[in-house]
Amino acid sequence: MTMVNLMMNILWLIFGGLLSALGWLLAGVLCCITVIGIPVGLQCFKFAKLVVTPFGKKVYFGNMSSGSVVLNVIWILLGGLALCIGSIVMGIGSCLTIIGIPFGLQHFKFAGLALMPFGAEIRQMEETS
Repeated sequence: MTMVNLMMNILWLIFGGLLSALGWLLAGVLCCITVIGIPVGLQCFKFAKLVVTPFGKKVYFGNMSSGSVVLNVIWILLGGLALCIGSIVMGIGSCLTIIGIPFGLQHFKFAGLALMPFGAEIRQMEETS
């Protein structure tokens, strides 16, 4: 992780990222209480992991099986679309100021994951030198 990503992640945590990650963690725990909610709970943990340190990470959507597609359709119908729209609105709001643009871009990353979390993978971005 580069020094810039580290500094941006610290600012992110201070200005709401930690609270958001705790919310996703709590949602994951609550979903995992029931057996049928475990797949949704695991996706909430994926969100929590990304929301803690979003800078320097990329979401890859290349590993979609037929099961992932079916689960993503159900996810979209039960709330994924609302989460996506919320992230887009927060991203646009953040991008209204020059200082907020990097944070807005992270919200757009969350919007993609909010729409299709099943089969998506979170990876570190490759460092260029």
